[in-house]
Amino acid sequence: MASSIIDFLLTRNSAPIPELKEPAPSDADIATMIAAASRVPDHGRLEPWRFILYRGEARVEIGKKLAALAAQREGPLPEGRHNQELARFSRAPLVIGVVSSPKENPKIPQWEMFLSGGMAAMNLMLSANALGYGTNMISNWYSDVPEGRAILGLAPHERVVGFIHIGTYQGPAPERPRPDPAKLYADYAGPWVG
Repeated sequence: MASSIIDFLLTRNSAPIPELKEPAPSDADIATMIAAASRVPDHGRLEPWRFILYRGEARVEIGKKLAALAAQREGPLPEGRHNQELARFSRAPLVIGVVSSPKENPKIPQWEMFLSGGMAAMNLMLSANALGYGTNMISNWYSDVPEGRAILGLAPHERVVGFIHIGTYQGPAPERPRPDPAKLYADYAGPWVG
């Protein structure tokens, strides 16, 4: 079994969002993915993350609101850009927002809570892939502005870890160049000296 898990991890890829189609994960599959996503390092058992499901007509409504926000911020949008904003959340049948929702704690830094959210996002993607779905995680401009986060259902203190687009994907995901693992690690050589 260990070999099949390693093989799975070594071949994980992101599927192109426009090619993620119906059927979307069932409610039972979503519950399984969220359960797997919550099994991550979480110092202090704070659960400093949460998940928002964007599906059905809500995806279209969000697109309208994001297009309006983009026009408010930038002025009239060219038709192509307007259509791009309209489709942000409706290209895949399901989008799950992974939200960093930090808790006040005198011993555990906020950055550690955010990293826990990143691990939850990765577990969510891996579990969706293991269930046979394609995934792709993005953040985009609306994650970096308070008005965009509010449209997407985040509280003022929360931040976007990523939006995971999920759907049925036919065929192998496209491969991309990967780093040479041998260049990514070294034995400890003492304190940094610049």
